[in-house]
Amino acid sequence: MSLNLFRQLTFSSNKALNSSRVVIAATFHTSPFSANAAPAATPQWKPNSIRTGLIAKKKGMTSVWSETGVRLPVTVLQLENVIVTDIRTEEKHGYNALQIGCTEKKEKNTPKPLIEHFKSLGVGLRQKIFEFRVTKDAIIPIGTELRANHFVTGQYVDVTAPSIGKGFAGVMKRWNFKGLPASHGVSLAHRSAGSTGQRKWPSKVFKGKKMAGRLGGENVTVQSLKVVKVDPELNLIYVKGSVPGFDDQFVKIKDAVKLHGEKRFPKDSLPPPFPTTVMNK
Repeated sequence: MSLNLFRQLTFSSNKALNSSRVVIAATFHTSPFSANAAPAATPQWKPNSIRTGLIAKKKGMTSVWSETGVRLPVTVLQLENVIVTDIRTEEKHGYNALQIGCTEKKEKNTPKPLIEHFKSLGVGLRQKIFEFRVTKDAIIPIGTELRANHFVTGQYVDVTAPSIGKGFAGVMKRWNFKGLPASHGVSLAHRSAGSTGQRKWPSKVFKGKKMAGRLGGENVTVQSLKVVKVDPELNLIYVKGSVPGFDDQFVKIKDAVKLHGEKRFPKDSLPPPFPTTVMNK
């Protein structure tokens, strides 16, 4: 047998062996969200598509000026290593959602069940985790980084965060009661709630009565805030108006729910980054 013929036979046998290995490997890696899966076509945005939200840190308030010289109060929100940590599918969990995590965390400060959760998913530890409902076409692979340019300038967003806790407060501060008269027989009860019950019937205080109690510290959503500016280099989002919570607190940002379809985004930014900016590269 000649040397050239031997080389041809060896190359053809190795090529057939490699092709069979590829077929065998493909039978095991059937998940469409696998990191080694073949890249699928980028889905197209539709008016009824629901994109994922992001987690940011409230850094404080400042001012910017519009093109016409109008001063706008804005809140600065910064993203810190925001990635997709897990996926919820309708086939397995009954709904479609993405678990988003942000801000790296040390292993010594993390509970062991949470460490194993992140290790099984192949992603780094994260301080804060939130879940955002999405449509099936907006699902993003695990480990994908989400940047500030996921949102576009001029669009409207909803921001959710715990409000600042104010402790136990009276009815005038908590419910904006008028209070009792400042004179004419009122003694040492000017800021009290007054009568809360009735006479013989029903002889009780109805549930839900506005009374003194703990004020603040609850999740508050401010809807339809306009994105004034997006800084992709520093991962900053400038939102017009105030945002609940104190500085350096985690907040959730997502597309406005009261504005449907194309009304959420400016006309020159349609279609928006979908499912996110990274997927369009």
